[in-house]
Amino acid sequence: METSTLPVKKARLEWLDALRGFTMILVVAYHVCQQGFMMPVKVSSSMPFLVLFRMPLFFFVSGFLAYKAGQQWNLSTLVSMTCKKLRVQLIPTIVFFLFAAAVIGTEPTYMENLTTKFLSTTKGGYWFTLALLYMFIIYYAFAYIESKLRWKSCVPILLLFILSMIIYETCYLPRHFWWAYGYRPIVYHSWLHTTSLLQVMQFLPFFLFGNIVRRYWDSAQRIMDSKWFFPTIVVVVVFCTLDALKWHTLRMEWANLPTTLAKFTLLIVVFMYFRHYHQYFTKMTWVGRSLQYIGRRTLDIYLIHFLFMPNLPGVGNFFSAYRHNFMMDTTLSVLIGLVIIGFCIITSNILRVSPFLRKYLFGK
Repeated sequence: METSTLPVKKARLEWLDALRGFTMILVVAYHVCQQGFMMPVKVSSSMPFLVLFRMPLFFFVSGFLAYKAGQQWNLSTLVSMTCKKLRVQLIPTIVFFLFAAAVIGTEPTYMENLTTKFLSTTKGGYWFTLALLYMFIIYYAFAYIESKLRWKSCVPILLLFILSMIIYETCYLPRHFWWAYGYRPIVYHSWLHTTSLLQVMQFLPFFLFGNIVRRYWDSAQRIMDSKWFFPTIVVVVVFCTLDALKWHTLRMEWANLPTTLAKFTLLIVVFMYFRHYHQYFTKMTWVGRSLQYIGRRTLDIYLIHFLFMPNLPGVGNFFSAYRHNFMMDTTLSVLIGLVIIGFCIITSNILRVSPFLRKYLFGK
């Protein structure tokens, strides 16, 4: 197994915090477009493109940060880290989920609204923190087992990644798997949907991919800095994105190839961009400071932003009538998203006045 040159304790990668902030902006902008403008994915010019990489990138960064080079794994460490993740992500999710069910929803009563949201796979939007919790638990259990192996190599993590890709693929084969999206009606009340494990199946490969990049950071950087890598990635991005969104010429029974490659390559392009221009994302620049601040408050923003979604179906109707406005579509969603993020940060700062609320609502 390759030894990473990253020390156990190291100063935060500022550009990585900025990247998290950028991704959070995309997430909020997407929800503005989808929930605020009530615009179907096929109508929007930006949503089909952004959805390809915004959540994969989020999980990639989470997996990247999950790996600690000098972490000593034992049963005590496994239990303590798992319990900490349960507290940090489960308690806030439950609290905000219950509150959102009281103020957001179309059902006539609170209990009906709560039941509808709970039985849905997206949990009214709060599936992300739940799915991420599952991923950390899976990874911690894997890391503990891996530490007990006598021989050290890349094989275990690669096998887990391959297994996750196989499971990921089943989510897009509706003729063969009842939980997949497509021709067959989705069984909404199945345990995979009710527990949001379906999202784990769809996004775990990106978490593990980020973890692998972190484990072999020196090799990853050499590959990214090579002359051939970025041009190749750009070609693959253009071809696969066009096919996934427009051409649809590579639809194969057992392969979701264009869409899958578009997701992986787009997140690589964004990741490489922030790494290459890292000097613009430091605390010495206002863009860097702003994105880093948002990046360090991603949990707060994600939990709160659903409460500030606008109700502007007229905007969605406008873009339905005047389609293919990628610039206007994206700009308007991002600008309103930034306003919402501002309200989220203000709300978060107010709640953080209490050490108790700071600990149990936002983890620290």
